[in-house]
Amino acid sequence: MKLIVNTSGAYISKKDERFLVKINEEKQEYSCKKVEQILITTSVLITTDALKLAVENNIDVVFLEYNGQPFARVWHSKLGSIATIRRNQLKLIDISLGTIFVKEWINQKLENQINHLEKLKSNRSEGKAEILEEAISKIKEQQQCILNLDNIPIKEIRNTLEGYEGTAGRIYFAALGNIIPEQYAFKGRSKNPAEDMFNCMLNYGYGILYSNVEKACIIAGLDPYIGIMHTDNYNKTALVFDIIEMYRGYMDEIVFKLFSKRQVKKDMFEEVKGGLWLNKEGKLLLISAVNEKFAEKIKYKGRNIELSNIIQFDCHNIANRILQEV
Repeated sequence: MKLIVNTSGAYISKKDERFLVKINEEKQEYSCKKVEQILITTSVLITTDALKLAVENNIDVVFLEYNGQPFARVWHSKLGSIATIRRNQLKLIDISLGTIFVKEWINQKLENQINHLEKLKSNRSEGKAEILEEAISKIKEQQQCILNLDNIPIKEIRNTLEGYEGTAGRIYFAALGNIIPEQYAFKGRSKNPAEDMFNCMLNYGYGILYSNVEKACIIAGLDPYIGIMHTDNYNKTALVFDIIEMYRGYMDEIVFKLFSKRQVKKDMFEEVKGGLWLNKEGKLLLISAVNEKFAEKIKYKGRNIELSNIIQFDCHNIANRILQEV
């Protein structure tokens, strides 16, 4: 289970082999054997004893900004065979395998976008179905252009890849904005702070996803700071930004479903300078939906696997390929 503490003034301490969470006068205990990750937002206190208990039990502790973006994490210091993998990761920007990886990841992202639009098309009116069908066709064109690119070093085709991916993304979100219930309509992607409710909730969802991808990289022995598509930058987890693209579509589906079922309310958001933040009630709605969806088993690369385990499964495969093929 994921232990999520996002109430201002909450206090997390250790009691025997359990985490004790105190919010005002209410107390709740959680066994360290049942917790796999602890997500903490700002204005929450945690003791060093609780952190030590987490480290001893291989529990990832992630600190989140108010908008859901991770800004720090506590993790054990045993990082497996990361030295060997890191040496090989550094070579990927100069060899075909690096480009093959990036094309696979972007292709998976576009495939998820297409699948999402196909699902939405099945129960839409003729006019909206036509909008979705046109978007699907245009995304497939960008997808084919990416697949047709030669597997030359990524630095020679990075801008071209970004162009195709960016065009597909604009088409995709324009289509979603055109079919979402009218009161939630949006024109396209906007980041933190988001300009509309849909993007606000989506940004928080991506923050949750980012944390899961970074954790999976670390467990698999991948260095999250050595990217391929995303260039190296100080204190930037470039590989996480590369790999996360494969999974954004799952979060898109979760968020869009909440809006299409009109479960999202205006009072779940707070106005800030330049846009909106998701408040506690909105976070609870989204996190509950994410946990429910990620517990589902789906057919993935020849096996039935929980959605929550797909990211780890893929990161281990990426690490193995880097070791074997470089």
